[in-house]
Amino acid sequence: MKKVPFSIIIIAAILSFAACTPQKEINPAAPGFNMEGSDPKAIEIADAVMAASGGRATWDSTQYLSWTFFGARKHTWNKSTGDIVIDDMADSTKFVLNLNTMEGEVTVKGKVLGELDSKAAYLKRGKDKWINDSYWIFMPFKLKDSGVTLKYIGEGETSEGTKADIIQLTFDNIGVTPDNKYHVYVDKESSLVVQWDFFSSFADEIPRFSNPWNEYADYNGLMLSGGRGNRKITDIKVGASLAEAFE
Repeated sequence: MKKVPFSIIIIAAILSFAACTPQKEINPAAPGFNMEGSDPKAIEIADAVMAASGGRATWDSTQYLSWTFFGARKHTWNKSTGDIVIDDMADSTKFVLNLNTMEGEVTVKGKVLGELDSKAAYLKRGKDKWINDSYWIFMPFKLKDSGVTLKYIGEGETSEGTKADIIQLTFDNIGVTPDNKYHVYVDKESSLVVQWDFFSSFADEIPRFSNPWNEYADYNGLMLSGGRGNRKITDIKVGASLAEAFE
């Protein structure tokens, strides 16, 4: 009987062990995501969106991001610490706060607010602006967030005629407006989000508005879209060069 080389035995044992060892999920859901109430097909599409948008590992390792929301507000965000700087050009207000502790500073038209100036209310206002504005650009990375339920609506076309899979997002008591509903159109070829329809209430059958998601570009491994029809998200930056905003 011919002996099997010892090295072959070792390799076979390693492969066998790897096959029996549970693999880490590529895109694990956040605690509180409604896994039981979500459609497997919709979850599969959400995972494909994450992969096409750069992948979970790239998203998790990204620390600094910056963007200007429709020419009105500039955000510079340290995602790993929760620190955010918001320059609101519309009303000459600057918010510097931590999204987790809600501690920070607010400057209105050159005046630094104190506690007697309703500083806490202003800090909450700043966080609310960040919640809204960040969703308009980072929603593809948040499809399996806490409190989210995903439903597969079916195949369809965007307003521009692109063939897409449509998934529905609803929310369980999260965010500033938890009654909202979204229909998210995912390109069947690229798996990128190419449109969303916004509904003010879950019960609404007609969306309040629809926006394309186009003008994608690669920002340090993240595929981000700035085109929203007549409005744009501009000055998108990703990377360590933004760290000086927090020094």
